Amino acid sequence: MNPLRQEYPRPQMVRKHWQNLNGTWDFEYDFSKSGKERNLQKEPNFPHKIQVPFCPESELSGINNKDFLNAVWYRKTFTIPSDRKNGCLIINFEAVDYYCEVWVNGEYIGSHKGGYTPFSFDITSFVSEGENTLTVYAEDDTRTGTQPSGKQCSEYNSTGCFYTRVTGIWQTVWLEYVPKNYIKAFKIVPDVDNCKVHLDLSLSGKCSRKKLNVTAKYDNRIVGDTSIKVTGSSAKLSIDLSELHLWQPLDAKLYDLELQLEGDNQLDTVNSYFGMRKVEIGDKAILINGKKIFQRLVLDQGFYPDGIYTAPSDEALKKDIELSVALGFNGARLHEKVFERRFLYWADKMGYLVWGEYGNWGIDHTKASSLHTYLPEWIEAVERDYNSPALIGWCPFNETWDLHGHQQYDDILRNIYHVTKKMDSTRPVIDTSGNFHVVTDIYDLHNYKQDVELFAKDFEPMANGGEVFESFPDRQKYDGQPYFISEYGGIWWNSNDESGWGYGDRPESIEEFVNRYVGLTEVLIKNPSICALCYTQLYDVEQEQNGLYFYDRTNKFDDEVMAKLRVVMEQKAAIED
Repeated sequence: MNPLRQEYPRPQMVRKHWQNLNGTWDFEYDFSKSGKERNLQKEPNFPHKIQVPFCPESELSGINNKDFLNAVWYRKTFTIPSDRKNGCLIINFEAVDYYCEVWVNGEYIGSHKGGYTPFSFDITSFVSEGENTLTVYAEDDTRTGTQPSGKQCSEYNSTGCFYTRVTGIWQTVWLEYVPKNYIKAFKIVPDVDNCKVHLDLSLSGKCSRKKLNVTAKYDNRIVGDTSIKVTGSSAKLSIDLSELHLWQPLDAKLYDLELQLEGDNQLDTVNSYFGMRKVEIGDKAILINGKKIFQRLVLDQGFYPDGIYTAPSDEALKKDIELSVALGFNGARLHEKVFERRFLYWADKMGYLVWGEYGNWGIDHTKASSLHTYLPEWIEAVERDYNSPALIGWCPFNETWDLHGHQQYDDILRNIYHVTKKMDSTRPVIDTSGNFHVVTDIYDLHNYKQDVELFAKDFEPMANGGEVFESFPDRQKYDGQPYFISEYGGIWWNSNDESGWGYGDRPESIEEFVNRYVGLTEVLIKNPSICALCYTQLYDVEQEQNGLYFYDRTNKFDDEVMAKLRVVMEQKAAIED
């Protein structure tokens, strides 16, 4: 069986020498979480086989067990060539849900908590030339109220807007061969106004007095370069660009970037890219490169019928963006999940606007103690995706409803907002999408009214310069920010199945569906006080049947209907110049 998902998993920091570990692994259940007591970390064989990086709940994993899996084990042998033992060997996990421990050749390497973000270990001193063994243990329980799990269902069967669970490894596992002194990470800060790009780098090893060379290219032409001497484990530099090409929505102009750290007859070379793009808050609008851009977004859940959280291929990630653009959208809320880095790569290349979210559902946001769990996980997500030009805003929480009679603990949202702004001053931050706002750069609401006339009445005063519509006036207060309807629609339609779930009453016909979709959308696009919309949703997910495509990404409607949906979404918005 040819292993799936063999593409390079980290497109913004590419090295030549690496090894993909996706494919067939040994696998074992650990329902009682007793495996470590039974020394499974040193067990030479597990009885089952699984296809990594697909979770055991998925069909593509070969396991397809959708029950609650409290803990699982993985085992994989890998070979180190003789010419790769001179530098450092890094093991990279793109994502493991939720808590993970790792052993190499029976020796404990380390652990990680958080189901959405990558982590790495230097395993140089634990391996030898030839065959080695990697063992991974993962714990996961969506019912605790102490771990963010997004749209994963805490009941046995999927229900409403909650879907099949994901346990263990669900993104690529890979080895990376680097010199003893190497570039560990870097932050790219485009400076459109001054035609510069700034870099803030983190280095590993003994890097003092090493030389760092950085070259920027556009269309294979050198448009800027610089060299500096490194004095420690970090470095900052700026590059003057001789040509300015702006990264625009649906018109992505990207620069190539090469970074080289040289010294002691070693050379670490990393290839990357960046986009010259700035985001600002304007009068009732979000500005991209100084221009009012109405954000025509769609809700993307990031679920797949055969891989659940994991796309079956890199092409499937790209296709979801193509399907969205085909209906007139220019971006998406990446909803209740941190999407794969490869998805953001395609968004960067295609000029597709995205909002970075986290799978906050599952954690009890009414308890102050949840900050201890949530903050470090969110920080990792912001650090991972900072360099993406497609990412134009952050939204750490979604719909922080009251739980068990307790209101959200406002200081959690306030602290997360301020930390996010401290980490990234270049993008707007929404504290919690839909409700209940504490401190936010963008004022967003969710409105799922299905009657077009009633929906229009909510926003009619705003269109004439009057008061804004407010869902919860006793719990939040509008303060003049750009106004965003970040969830609406959700029109329930699936002519092949009437047993599913959606918002409001099902239309009686396709004609009624189209009229409702057009009417709701035009209310928002034609309102000069609304800067963005987000339609729920791009495709059906399991029993939730309010997508514009079926779950398998095939068309729900014929070409004529799809054209009507596109036309209304692409019309010029009142707020646009």
